[in-house]
Amino acid sequence: MGRPRANHKVSAVLDASVALTWCFADQATPATDLLLDEVRDFGAVVPPLWFLEVANVLLNAERRGRITAPDIAQRLDLISALPILVDQAGTGFAWTTTLNLARTEKLTPYDASYLEISLRRALPLFTRDRELADAARRRGVLLK
Repeated sequence: MGRPRANHKVSAVLDASVALTWCFADQATPATDLLLDEVRDFGAVVPPLWFLEVANVLLNAERRGRITAPDIAQRLDLISALPILVDQAGTGFAWTTTLNLARTEKLTPYDASYLEISLRRALPLFTRDRELADAARRRGVLLK
């Protein structure tokens, strides 16, 4: 199983908040486990900042003693095996569409980047972020 090619169809936009549930047993739920299965089987798309968001949360958890460096490496190896496509095109919308979404939906530009991809690609959004989910609902984006 590798990463999908640029023209490969993916099933959803994957927010870091969902991927991180796969790293901490106390955050995983049957619903997030099903999303993991869907990403594994059908792929997902993320903005380039997704990797930094995941790394930031894991590093902060390590600094607080919640997880060890070897545990982080193991989880990142598992996540890297998933067919996740990076949406490079979204950077071209950062100062236009994404900024406007952030402004009108009262989101960070980071969160608005997930919404922008969902809208542009007409894909559902996998998120646990309440504000992002609310904005997605207002925009007619399917949530999982």
